[in-house]
Amino acid sequence: MLLRCLFGPNLQRIHRSPDQTRTDGRTPRRGWNYQPRGLERYTDSVLGWASVLWSLSYYSSPLLLCYLYRKGYICSSKLVPIGQYVGTALVCLLGVAYLRGWGRWRNPEYLQFITILEETRRNNTPSNKKKLACFDFDFKHWPVDFSWKEVSSLKLSKGGVSLLRPESKHRGAADSVLNSVRTLPCHILSYLIVHSFGRRMLYPGSVGLLQKAMRPMLQQGQARLVEEFEGQRNKLVACDGNEIDTMFVDRRKDGGQAGKTLVICCEGNAGFYEVGCMNTPLEGGYSVLGWNHPGFGGSTGVPFPQNEANAMDVVIQFAVHKLGFQLSDIIVYAWSIGGFTASWAVMSYPEIRALVLDASFDDLLPLALKVMPDSWRPLVTHTVRQYMNLNNAEQLCTRDQTQINTFVGPEDITSNRGNDLLLKLLQYRYPKVMTEDAIRAVRQWLAAGTQIEEESVYMGYEVDDDWCLSVLQSYQTDRETLFPWSVGEDMTLEGRRQLALFLARKYMRNFETTHCTPLPISEFRPPWKL
Repeated sequence: MLLRCLFGPNLQRIHRSPDQTRTDGRTPRRGWNYQPRGLERYTDSVLGWASVLWSLSYYSSPLLLCYLYRKGYICSSKLVPIGQYVGTALVCLLGVAYLRGWGRWRNPEYLQFITILEETRRNNTPSNKKKLACFDFDFKHWPVDFSWKEVSSLKLSKGGVSLLRPESKHRGAADSVLNSVRTLPCHILSYLIVHSFGRRMLYPGSVGLLQKAMRPMLQQGQARLVEEFEGQRNKLVACDGNEIDTMFVDRRKDGGQAGKTLVICCEGNAGFYEVGCMNTPLEGGYSVLGWNHPGFGGSTGVPFPQNEANAMDVVIQFAVHKLGFQLSDIIVYAWSIGGFTASWAVMSYPEIRALVLDASFDDLLPLALKVMPDSWRPLVTHTVRQYMNLNNAEQLCTRDQTQINTFVGPEDITSNRGNDLLLKLLQYRYPKVMTEDAIRAVRQWLAAGTQIEEESVYMGYEVDDDWCLSVLQSYQTDRETLFPWSVGEDMTLEGRRQLALFLARKYMRNFETTHCTPLPISEFRPPWKL
């Protein structure tokens, strides 16, 4: 037991049991933070500071190595004493870790927790899992609840699920070899950029120091989801071996119609399900499944596009095969960069009922080019397309049936990439309607800064909603409904403009707020369906 306490996980909080009730009618006990005793508290503080110093050293190592080299410390005569100091510090830390284990061993609450954890590892029954769910601890020690192997064939390639790849230019064999040699420095530089600061700039939530700073907030959000909403935490294993941290709130037993619909939430680049966009569908009474990107919170790995898609795939498989939802009962809701995994989901699973995008974009490349110097343009283009090809519009334009809602914020309306996402989608689905004149009309509507201005533009083109709806319904009745549609080929210029504006208003809503403000439930609506 002492060894288990020594190598066991940190315990953060003890939740109330789901079956615990009060006979006096008062609010049930909500749980409490685990209180380590004196020895454990002090030693845990020392180990925590050591972890912070290690993180700082890791992220500053390039600068630190340059400084040591310039000062002449990178030599055997200097490295030997430094190695001795480091070795002594490690021995001291091992002693501190042993004292922490001793302190845990003398704490009845930790002994109860570690006993339940070991029993669940040996026998992962629903009863043991229910007991373990009363504790919040390091997620890497959580037993696996679902693996992609349970429902997927092992013939799946090691690389994972399929992604859209940038089209390669056709070249002759000799030309390809010469071009590969010529562009080799660019490939090397791109690889170094994306695997060092590039990925961390794009997904700051994967940086350990940021997660340490947000830990109290994340723990508070975790407690709220478990204790107030009876959330169920689960560990999923994706096909690449990454462990995905998820939270499921089941509202089906409440009897409401919304509870029968599952909303899968895809967070932003610094968002976590503990404090992210799960709150919006929860307020609407939906069943909700949140998950953290690889490298975020309890999830392992790094958030590269392939890993992101692999994680989204196992989340959907878990929702269908373990939670019992049909794809037609699932709405995918994404905020910001979460639009990539959300658009991949509806591309790969066309039976999904709907997609709601909040403050997302069409393609990462224009955003990257906007913030980098013009002289870096070839390097930025190559890096994004090869390693971070988050092309949401391309993925959406491969889908035929999924209904889509998009929200854009007010700042710099004309340059909002959500506008480009809308236009690309409409041009793909209704190419005969979206002529140059119709696109100009839609851009004019998109440039409106307020709802009054939007309505003024809409009324200025004298859009007849009933006529537009009847045109689309008659087309859907008489022909195949797979996109792209040929509706509008025999239509007048005025009719195309009306239909383009009608479709734009159905697909997109302009909500006046900042980028990081959660979407209110009044604006969260299932997308329009013909």
